Amino acid sequence: MNHQTCQLGPNGPTVPALGIGTWAWGDTLFWGYGKTYGREQVRAAFLATIAQGVCFFDTAEVYGMGTSETLLGQFMRETGHPAQIATKYGPLPWRLTAQAVADALTASLTRLQQERITLYQVHWPFTFLMSQQTLMQALADEVQRGRIEAIGVSNYSATQMRDAHRYLAERGVPLAVNQVRYSLLDRQIETNGILTTAQTLSITLLAYSPLAQGLLTGRYRPDGENQPIGARRANPRFQPAKLRPLQPLLDAMAAIGQQHDRTIAQVALNWLIAQGVLPIPGAKTAAQATENVGALGWSLTAAEVAELDRISQAVR
Repeated sequence: MNHQTCQLGPNGPTVPALGIGTWAWGDTLFWGYGKTYGREQVRAAFLATIAQGVCFFDTAEVYGMGTSETLLGQFMRETGHPAQIATKYGPLPWRLTAQAVADALTASLTRLQQERITLYQVHWPFTFLMSQQTLMQALADEVQRGRIEAIGVSNYSATQMRDAHRYLAERGVPLAVNQVRYSLLDRQIETNGILTTAQTLSITLLAYSPLAQGLLTGRYRPDGENQPIGARRANPRFQPAKLRPLQPLLDAMAAIGQQHDRTIAQVALNWLIAQGVLPIPGAKTAAQATENVGALGWSLTAAEVAELDRISQAVR
């Protein structure tokens, strides 16, 4: 059982130091849910995660148009295993008022079969006709109502994060989280101010696509033996010409993994934990969930972190 934990924000809820992302649970367009895997496989991923002492799942109202939340709610009820849930509000153009925020949360809670959730995040920073201030006030209301424990944002720039933090501070509520793309292959947050701003304001960063949609698992090689399915097949990063420059990094990760009896993917996730962020890799199967959780309970050495840092800078 794993007891490595992370606190969301300066005084927010404590969750495992790694979560499981559930974008693929019900998503037919990008991930092909219902074709090569389905409810049985993702239920097994849920059970495997819980069995290893990790109970933090990240979802969103738009994942599978509500299917991901619905599945999580069903799995918690069917198995009797409660979980800490992070979900997301989509600031759509027709959502104009604070009531729209409350209604979206109600719909998510209904699908999840929960009265409250650990973390409610704004999925992207577009505000359209609802101001950022109105949105943050509405979220602060929900913290005070007790329906959400902590407030987060996603894909916010350093400036947008500061603004959200300021509006919430006026209500005495911290901004706990910014969920951003971050991995050994996607390191923009280190140079665009997001990482340093988050550290300054004690905002926890959740890293989505921490395995770069599979590029950091070692599964996809330039010889083309393994091909991604679904929308990833069209992604130029999976073409042989783009995969070849990754080999020095993957080889180094494999060698480091051997020293710790861990996989390439577990090394990639542990590197993120070493940066002080919380990775949320996806899992479509029990095997993937088990491998993800294996990133906990051990640590790369400072020299290994530095080596991966150096090699990955060269391949980007």
